[in-house]
Amino acid sequence: MPDDHAAPVLVAYDGSELSKAAVRHAAELFPDRRTVVATVWEPELPEMPVIASPDPASGFSIPADPETVERIERVEHERAERVAREGVELARSLGLAAEPHAVPDELDVADTLIDLARAQRAAVVVVGSHGISGLRSRLLGGVSRKLIDHCDRPVLVIRGESR
Repeated sequence: MPDDHAAPVLVAYDGSELSKAAVRHAAELFPDRRTVVATVWEPELPEMPVIASPDPASGFSIPADPETVERIERVEHERAERVAREGVELARSLGLAAEPHAVPDELDVADTLIDLARAQRAAVVVVGSHGISGLRSRLLGGVSRKLIDHCDRPVLVIRGESR
């Protein structure tokens, strides 16, 4: 992993107050580093429910038509780009040289961030955590936990209030 000052800081940004705090901490701790503000968006194959009986639990889903899928993915990608630009505006207002990255989620958010960190040769990954632990964390995925466990870059977790 590069140790020089050219290696950027990767900040996961979703527009939440916690991700804004992550940008602020990155600016305080790494003021001279280039910053990559990453918003991960999830290209989903939308499905339309088809109810086979009066009981919704016994229904099934079929994929939406390709035009609908493309339209929804385009809207989601555009939204992610807007969110990433918002994060860059915040970072720049704090003095950081920042660039936006709206990245489609291939497997899950954590793996996508790990891949981006490697591709960018990031010095550190900064991410917010809502303080979810235990069973909820296991069920909801725990992006920060997975980053800590699997990222080959240092990970700085900005904690929110525990739920």
